[in-house]
Amino acid sequence: QVQLVESGGGLVQAGGSLRLSCAASGGTFRNYCMGWFRQAPGKEREFVAAKSWSGGSTYYAHFVKGRFTISRDNAKNTVYLQMNSLKPEDTAVYYCAATTTRGSSRSDEYDYWGQGTQVTVSS
Repeated sequence: QVQLVESGGGLVQAGGSLRLSCAASGGTFRNYCMGWFRQAPGKEREFVAAKSWSGGSTYYAHFVKGRFTISRDNAKNTVYLQMNSLKPEDTAVYYCAATTTRGSSRSDEYDYWGQGTQVTVSS
């Protein structure tokens, strides 16, 4: 059983940056592709980014390309999401998740989820 704990959310002005972290425990971290999803009020959960277990493959949603960077440190069992040039429409609860399915952007293919961290971007 893998446990995931996100941190790093908060309130930031438009154009600012935040770095989210997700610490994993209870499993073999390097066996999993790690992803970030987000859910805004009244909207469905959507894929943001994912990184393969080896770190060799990275996937992004079109709306974050060039602004967000996903990275992972297998020695620390942690995945990060660096978010730059934030926009008010990035406001959401951000979740990290783990899957054995390589490079998946489908939330139903992720087996483990964190509790989420709130990101609020003011205009």
